[in-house]
Amino acid sequence: MEAEPKFQQYAIIELFGHSRIAGRVTEQTIGGCAFVRVDVPAMNGRQALTKLYGQGAIYAMTFVDEAAALMAAKAIQIQPISTWELEKGLKQLPSGLPPNDYVSKCQACGQLREDCECEHDNAD
Repeated sequence: MEAEPKFQQYAIIELFGHSRIAGRVTEQTIGGCAFVRVDVPAMNGRQALTKLYGQGAIYAMTFVDEAAALMAAKAIQIQPISTWELEKGLKQLPSGLPPNDYVSKCQACGQLREDCECEHDNAD
């Protein structure tokens, strides 16, 4: 029996929440769940990115040729994550330190956990 060819097409995808993305669309399965994978190429100084969407997130999909998908991707200018989201996440840390420092430092004295001499079990 011949294997079914892997789905691959360029498209402009409209998502619930009034956002769009454009790029090369394929299918990807993770943990037994199927996702629509959209690969957006690097362009205009932005790095390439890949997004996975569940079927419930997609409102419409318009299949286009590569040139049209690239024009749409350039106009949409989707980013992998926004600066605002990163800043908001860092402000939610109790100490205000970046995540790696927060995990490795004692909350009571601010020393690295291995150097801490506080009178507690250092399990904060």
